[in-house]
This record gives sequence, structure tokens and C-alpha cells, in this order.
Amino acid sequence: MNQVLRTVNRLLLGLVGLVLAVVGGAVLAAGFGAAVPSWWPWYGPRDVLLSDADRNRWRDEGWWWPVVIAALAVLVVVALWWLFTQLRRRRLSEVLVDSGDGEGAVLRGRAVEDALTEEAGRIDGVDRAQAVLTGRREAPRVRARMMLEPHAAPGSALRGFADEALAHARNSAGLDALPAEVRLKAVKHRAERVS
Repeated sequence: MNQVLRTVNRLLLGLVGLVLAVVGGAVLAAGFGAAVPSWWPWYGPRDVLLSDADRNRWRDEGWWWPVVIAALAVLVVVALWWLFTQLRRRRLSEVLVDSGDGEGAVLRGRAVEDALTEEAGRIDGVDRAQAVLTGRREAPRVRARMMLEPHAAPGSALRGFADEALAHARNSAGLDALPAEVRLKAVKHRAERVS
């Protein structure tokens, strides 16, 4: 499903880019006095995009400006939504597991994330943890965040994550490699009084 959405997204981006490039290029060509097709609405550098009659045609209609403003607002909202979906880091929804029969099996990405999070949370010195799968379903990657207790040693917490949680996830999914980026942060705590 992700592959289909990615393909549709690329096709839409390509189509919008092509239309904008063709229209913009044709307007520039007409503006510089180049030859344009006979059906093109603008012919030369002195031609205007909207004539006085076109601009004033609907001015006295009470519905015109609210419709124009609403349409532009919807267009801006859709464009912003599309932009934010492009910038958002995508979570991996499934991991492809080699089942040995040539077909393969699919493991839910959320299940792997939950198992990694739970096992990382049980490591000595870890207050809480969170793991997210990214990458491709054939080559997943892990982004993990671990909040360490005040007494925890970061090196041993990181080794525990790599040797236990990450190794178990890699072995259970039958992956050759499961690269991980781990961010460690200390839990905020009150200073202890020494008397």
C-alpha cells in the first residue's frame, strides 16, 4: 500500500510540475514576443492576463468574493497538507520476513516497535524507551530514544539495547542487519541533599 501511495504521490508531483512548467514557459514565451499557438489566450508583451471586463464581470455579484476566497483557502490548506506529508518522517508499517518458501511473510511494524520498546524499557537504568521503525520494508532501520535514570551508565544501557532488544528483534524477524540510531537522555530529577 505504501508503494502505491508513493507512486501516486510521485505521479501527482510530476504532473503538477509539468503543468506549471508548460504554462509558465508559455506565458514567458508570449511575454518575450515568441510565437505561441493560435489557441493560446495571450499573444504578446503588451497583452494582459485579465482584461478590465474579465476583472469586473462578477464584481457586483454578492456570491463571487466569498467563493473565490473559500476556493483559495481550500487550495492553500490542501497544499500545506501535501507539504507536511512530504516532510513527515514515515513510520514503517510492515517488515518483510524471509520465510524460506520464496514467498516471504509480513510482520507488522508496530509489533516490532512495541517489542523493542518493551524490552528496552526493562534494561537496567532505563526509565522509559521508545522505538520507531523507518526505512524500507526489506531493510528496516530503528530510531530509539531511551530516558536514563540518574544512576544509569549510558554505555551499559546502550550495550544492553544492542545485545538484547535489538538482537532479539533482528533474530526474530530473520534480518541480516538492523541498523539503529539511539538517543540517550537523562531523566530530570531533583538534586539530592548531602548532610
